[in-house]
Amino acid sequence: MSSEVITTQSNTQFSDLGLAEPILRAIADAGYTHPTPIQAQAIPLVLSGGDLMAGAQTGTGKTAGFTLPLLHLLQKESIQNKPGQPRCLILTPTRELAAQVEESVQTYGKHLKLTSMVMFGGVGINPQIARLKKPIDILVATPGRLLDHATQKTIDLSAIEILVLDEADRMLDMGFIRDIKRVLALLPKKRQNLLFSATFADEIKDLADSLLHNPGFVEVARRNTASELVEQTVHLVSQGHKREFMAHLIRQNEWKQVLIFTRTKHGANRLAEKLSKDGIAAAAIHGNKSQSARTKALADFKDGTLPVLVATDIAARGLDIDQLPQVVNFELPNVPEDYVHRIGRTGRAGSTGAAVSLVDNEELKLLKGIERLIKREIPRVAIEGFVPVEKPSTETRPPRPPRPAQQSKPAPRNGQTAKEHQGTRTGQPGRNGQAANGEPRQGRNQNRPGQQQPRQQDNRNNAASQGNQDNRAKKKPAEDQFLSEAARHQAMPQTGLFVPPQPPRRQFNPNNQGTKPNRGRR
Repeated sequence: MSSEVITTQSNTQFSDLGLAEPILRAIADAGYTHPTPIQAQAIPLVLSGGDLMAGAQTGTGKTAGFTLPLLHLLQKESIQNKPGQPRCLILTPTRELAAQVEESVQTYGKHLKLTSMVMFGGVGINPQIARLKKPIDILVATPGRLLDHATQKTIDLSAIEILVLDEADRMLDMGFIRDIKRVLALLPKKRQNLLFSATFADEIKDLADSLLHNPGFVEVARRNTASELVEQTVHLVSQGHKREFMAHLIRQNEWKQVLIFTRTKHGANRLAEKLSKDGIAAAAIHGNKSQSARTKALADFKDGTLPVLVATDIAARGLDIDQLPQVVNFELPNVPEDYVHRIGRTGRAGSTGAAVSLVDNEELKLLKGIERLIKREIPRVAIEGFVPVEKPSTETRPPRPPRPAQQSKPAPRNGQTAKEHQGTRTGQPGRNGQAANGEPRQGRNQNRPGQQQPRQQDNRNNAASQGNQDNRAKKKPAEDQFLSEAARHQAMPQTGLFVPPQPPRRQFNPNNQGTKPNRGRR
């Protein structure tokens, strides 16, 4: 890979870069006069028609570094392709970044006759199919939805003149390498390739070696470094107190616009709900949110209606918010490079910003990895004015009064019913005609003067009661002679109901050789 680096002059202006007049007019309308270092170095290389591999800190204007020159190259030759046959393809990893890039294309190409379109998933595909039936020059897309259209043959990529891979490192991290290779197989062999990224891992350079042909190389800052305009601090706080501490920081510092990063989608939802309950307007954006909800939350956050936006790494990648003052890492990312992207949402275009990280003891190892990556130690700042509220114990209600002491219940003796056993415990007459104190009693089983009761009827009642208690209990042989026929039948094991009788099996007759044995019903 060849390397070509152009020295940036401090007095360089956009008019010195050889861009077309309509583009310069759009740049002036946007309020820009001097290019950033990445723009000043990348634009001449792209205008020369060669491949390029460019990297810079996030927020330094690398999107305009490829948008401006490709607009110039496309407007030079007025070619009318077939409907659904774009001339330039820009691939991005996320929907938000795709929308952001397409917005830049419209901003800088508003005085040109070029047309553009953004394409991503999460929305209906039919409106995109209808748009592809018209001519299009620049297509900004995510790999997944682009392949959906290619499978349905609603798009033709055989006329692509310029290919741009934006945030290539993120696309590799998200597992898009196979999708990228499938897209590359649909493109013509002869084309201009541009690879832009905020960070350069070794895997990115391996991809560049297989994709780019004798490219120029631009890297205006040391690899994987954070902007010096961002003030970075760390607060050591336990995980259980982070949500409470987050609300304290917002109130104490009177933050009007803060972007908070969480590690998971569920964590983003919980934090947004907690802040809303504390009277701080907040919304969460992540991959499970609908595209309309994500777009509305981002629009409200940009115009200041929504002071707090909670996002995951993927959803927030490519967010470009002018003069965003504050970024908070509610949880440190697992990948140290993501920390550079997170805090790169602030301190953009020469503005200053601040990045605060809330670190639990279990995240100290992640913090050390981030400090090794950026080659600097992030200062720890003590927490002032915050007294964490201890979580209520499990006894949120008044303690229950202790239960009265209960005597252990002895099991009924063999052959004794539950009712007789209860009577023995409560002092009522028991089975043997004795009360709890052991004195004899006058019961129904004993003949009172002038009254006789058949003993068989009493035993019949006892047997029925015992059968209800446990039909499978083994009865004494002495009692069997007093059981009635019905009680004796009830004590016998019963066969299951609704069981069809099995037909008798016929024996095989060896004398009848011409027939097969009947093995029963099948």
